[in-house]
Parts: sequence; structure tokens; C-alpha cells
Amino acid sequence: MPGKPEPRLLLFDIDGTLLATGGAGERALVAAIAEEFGDPDGMRGIEIAGRTDSLIAHQVLRRYGRPETPEEIARFLDLYVSHLTRLLPVTEGRLLPGIVPLLAALQKRDDILLGLLTGNLARGAELKLTQYGIWSVFSFGAYADDHHDRNELGRFACARLLEKHGIEIPPERIYVIGDTQHDIACGKAFGAKTIAVATGRSSVQELAAFGPDFVFEDLSDVEAVLAVFG
Repeated sequence: MPGKPEPRLLLFDIDGTLLATGGAGERALVAAIAEEFGDPDGMRGIEIAGRTDSLIAHQVLRRYGRPETPEEIARFLDLYVSHLTRLLPVTEGRLLPGIVPLLAALQKRDDILLGLLTGNLARGAELKLTQYGIWSVFSFGAYADDHHDRNELGRFACARLLEKHGIEIPPERIYVIGDTQHDIACGKAFGAKTIAVATGRSSVQELAAFGPDFVFEDLSDVEAVLAVFG
């Protein structure tokens, strides 16, 4: 008889991978900058796709000559979260193609654990995933609160896996799933397999140029995605 399958860990990005908020996150950043610095166009030139909220906060403070201290960063991010809380319920967003049936299928598998690896703050992640009904699917995550450099988040995810489930899974059985080149780089940084999905701002061709292990147009072909995990 075949043995029990070895466990696999799937770490999902949020924005552009699991869901689209209809711009609520960016609007919340714009509102926070306008309130704090009086500039209604404060996000010009700041890249947000694939970046951590804490790194974005560093960039914003630098632009306006504020010291990049933990206190100033926390102050700005608290303001951002307050606007995100206000905007999410009144902004038209959606879960992305295939997410509902894919998560349902993955939850049925005893050999798969589901976590988050995201540039969102933990509070922002909970707000967004609760708004779209999937927060309870994920038992743990690594967030912008842990480190401003996304490439450092893999080790936090592995530590939380051990803390939450009492097991260690080697990188070759960990999959980072995201929609930007930064997700691919993050997975590669700790030896995980990478799955790129072109449901964000990058095409299949653009993502493929960064060498992910797998790349999909979207996650609607659930059987094809599941086949990646054996």
C-alpha cells in the first residue's frame, strides 16, 4: 500500500492572487497621505504591487522628510488601516477566478497546509480576507509586520508553521503563490517552489521571464493547479 503523502505547505499572496479589492488598499494609502501630509497625490512614483506595507511606509516617510522610526511607521500604518477599514465595505472587489473551488479542494487534502505570505500587515490581511469570506481558510501567515523586506518573510512563515502545527517542511515542498516578480523572488530566496499567476498587473510572459517553477493565466483550472502538488 502507498505510504501517507508527505505534507506540503502552500503560501498565498493576497492582492492580485486571491482577490482584488477594487483599489481599496491604494485608496486607503492615498487617504492616509492626504490626511497626514496634505498631499492628495502622494502615491505618485511609489510602486505598491508586491511591496510590503511597511516598505511603502518607509518610502512615504522618506518622501516627506519624516524620520523612518518604528514610531513614525506605526503611526502612518495605523492611519492607513483606519482608512482601509472604512473603504473595504464600500469598494467593489472580488475573489479572483478559481479561488473558491481551489481553496475548497485544497482544504479536503490531508497533505496540504494553507498559509499566507503577503506584503499586507496582519491587520490588513484579516480585514481583506474577512471582507471576502476566506480569512478562516488560512491557519497562519507571514506579514509586513514581520519585516519590510518581502524576501525575509519565508523564514517567518516556516517559524509560524512550526509554532502552529509543530512540524517542519523542507523548502522543496513549500510553494509560494503570487502575481508579481517579487513573489517569485521571495520564494526563491528561501528555496521554495514558486507559482506565478497573471491575475495582477503582469502577464504570463512577463512573469515567466523571472523563472517561476509554474505559471498560470489564472487559477480557474483547478485540476491543473492541483496536479502541481501531486
